Amino acid sequence: MFGRLERSQGTEPMSAINVTPLVDVMLVLVVIFILTAPLMASSVKLDLPKTDAASTTDATPSVSLVVDRAGQAYLDNRAVPLAELSQSLTRTAARQPDTEVQLRADENAPYGKVIEVLGVAQKAGLTRIGFVTGAPAASANTASP
Repeated sequence: MFGRLERSQGTEPMSAINVTPLVDVMLVLVVIFILTAPLMASSVKLDLPKTDAASTTDATPSVSLVVDRAGQAYLDNRAVPLAELSQSLTRTAARQPDTEVQLRADENAPYGKVIEVLGVAQKAGLTRIGFVTGAPAASANTASP
């Protein structure tokens, strides 16, 4: 049919959804989440000195090392300067190298002072260190869901 002109139907509406922009947006959100997740974890406020964990009952030799709120160190309930603490812990490590240091630090003690006392104990040769904590408040134990 020579004389007949066929007309095209024109553009029809698209019946498929284009998911490429959706995938792009989701990938950007995943990247943002991956980058911000570590930042959110560091903003959590902790109250480390309280726990209801079971105490150890083994009979290993130990020394009690206390750091009070002011940063003063005590060895077996006796106030000692850091130089004397180092000498005492070195003598203890020479007698019994497996002695455990049981550290009790006030929750308001300067962090730097606690680390300094731990460093003195490690330099003296005492590497077994236990952190002694207090029991949580009674209201935390009686709270029920």
